[in-house]
Amino acid sequence: MTLKSALHPFDYCNNLLHYSRFQTREVMVGDVGIGGNNPIRVQSMTTTDTMDTKATVAQSIRMIEAGCELVRITAPSLNDARNLEQIKKELREQGYHTPLVADIHFTPNAAEHAARVVEKVRVNPGNYADKKKFEHIDYTEAGYEAELARIRDRFVPLVKICKEHGTAMRIGTNHGSLSDRIMSRYGDTALGMVESALEFLRICEEFNYHQIVLSMKSSNTQVMVQAYRLLVHKMMELGMNYPLHLGVTEAGEGEDGRIKSAVGIGTLLEDGLGDTIRVSLTEDPEFELPVARKLVERYAKRKVETTEIAQTEFLQLPYNPFEHNKRPTVEVINFGGANVPRVVMDISDIKEIKHPSLFPLGYRYSVPLDKWNISDVACDYIFAGYNFVGFEIPGTLGIIYDYHTWVSHRQVRSYPLLNVTEFEEGKIPDADMFFVATDSHTLTDALIRKLGKCAKAVLVLSSASSSGIAAQRFAIARMMQAGVQTPVIMRRSYLNSDTDTLQLHAATDFGALLVDGLGDGVWVDAGHGLNPTVVNNTCFGILQASRTRTSKTEYISCPSCGRTLFDLQQTTARIRTRTDHLKGLKIGIMGCIVNGPGEMADADYGYVGTGPGKITLYKGKEVVKRNVPSNEAVDELIELIRAHGDWVEKTE
Repeated sequence: MTLKSALHPFDYCNNLLHYSRFQTREVMVGDVGIGGNNPIRVQSMTTTDTMDTKATVAQSIRMIEAGCELVRITAPSLNDARNLEQIKKELREQGYHTPLVADIHFTPNAAEHAARVVEKVRVNPGNYADKKKFEHIDYTEAGYEAELARIRDRFVPLVKICKEHGTAMRIGTNHGSLSDRIMSRYGDTALGMVESALEFLRICEEFNYHQIVLSMKSSNTQVMVQAYRLLVHKMMELGMNYPLHLGVTEAGEGEDGRIKSAVGIGTLLEDGLGDTIRVSLTEDPEFELPVARKLVERYAKRKVETTEIAQTEFLQLPYNPFEHNKRPTVEVINFGGANVPRVVMDISDIKEIKHPSLFPLGYRYSVPLDKWNISDVACDYIFAGYNFVGFEIPGTLGIIYDYHTWVSHRQVRSYPLLNVTEFEEGKIPDADMFFVATDSHTLTDALIRKLGKCAKAVLVLSSASSSGIAAQRFAIARMMQAGVQTPVIMRRSYLNSDTDTLQLHAATDFGALLVDGLGDGVWVDAGHGLNPTVVNNTCFGILQASRTRTSKTEYISCPSCGRTLFDLQQTTARIRTRTDHLKGLKIGIMGCIVNGPGEMADADYGYVGTGPGKITLYKGKEVVKRNVPSNEAVDELIELIRAHGDWVEKTE
């Protein structure tokens, strides 16, 4: 791959206007190709004890039959690595030839043995040749070079073995396990993640070994997206084109895990980045595969659309895609400015809107008390369309009406929605706030200028294009380049979608813009087919996963593997039952020390397996209690939260 000419400081993909997959070199893992012209591959990881051959083989088969194209198995010790031979032998004897990947942390000798057995090894540069102590070290240049020489000595034997045996390698940086060396020089940054991988990659290239896949995983979707983009930018600078493995670490379980994975992975797939993915859920691995396949299928036959976006050279991004900064906007009531993004729920299809109509949206009305109970995920606005709301609404809720309905039925906290024609005809309402609806291809320069002159306007921006993210990004970028700071609600339609499709596609479509700091609200048109509670919760889930609005407890929970020292699914459920009312708190639940304090990233509290039946509790990254019996550990965690003043009693 040749160097990209006139590389801009913010370049990270082929085209910001149209979907175009970033061309990478092909890396063969056994007979499965990654990158090049191959389809985006999906993979998962076993959760069984690697020394339990029968269980690992059985689970691998379930994964393969669910669509897994590469099976990853942890090898925490040399004995585990040796047992990969028997696992592979039994799988082959049963007719399964899916490539195996050995997952290595801390143990070079296990990696070196595994590289002679399986088709691919994954190494984490943060702990392959280092032991993290959370120490800041002031390196001289000579001292830093000496550290790199030490790493080279530990890593070169593996490189030589992989090259000799035709074994592929993933150099997989994890945000939470950056070495003290990288943290000391680069800090807790996306650049540090990229440099951590490049240190090892340079050694591989020195020996003309190129069968490499790279990853930049984090439980923070903003950091994850920024790191992958920056990695591609660096590869463009250096003339590299290695395939990318995408994943959000410790995404969690259920709805939250799926939405969080889609925000991170989907954003990058929309950029045309990614050659293989793994959705990391705190569930049995075979349940990860349908989610991964649904994310990937959206791009298998994606056609380039050229009708919606002007065929002019796109001006360079007016924001930094490697950092999260909210787009500057004026404040209009509670849109824009320093406000969090707002959720608009569409109930315009309800002919007679009554109190129960708001129940699925987070508002419950008590007739005896004549009071509203408002949940943490209560929408901010409802769109009633032509239908009138004839009762007193909760104080935290606003109503958006069609313009003519609003004119006929003005009421407290109600606001009109104008179409472009009404707005251009000068029907500027006498209201504290009004909305103007358009889509990305009808947002003309004249309309942008007029919006900029209206201090009370909020734009509702739709797109029906399959490249809707690019279209909406382009529209908002044009507003930024024109200096117009009107708040923008992003509106997308998912008619005839099922729940899984809505969650994954909406998380991608909105999340891709939110992680870039674009958008002051989300509005989903889902039609009659979906439960409005699901739609409402999905919107709040997307905001939480994109780190733009916190409305509930966040669980940074690893997906389990053969290193796990307790039942992660059961334990996560127990902790969630006790703590799911602690809005804004982040709790890390890690099966072993590998996914311990570092991988918990910015968790407030940590619950980490450190031995059979033993749990270590953390406040941030500091150990508070070691070797707590597992049957007492959840109670001890609650007491720890209480002792630090973060506990509140649960109310019904």
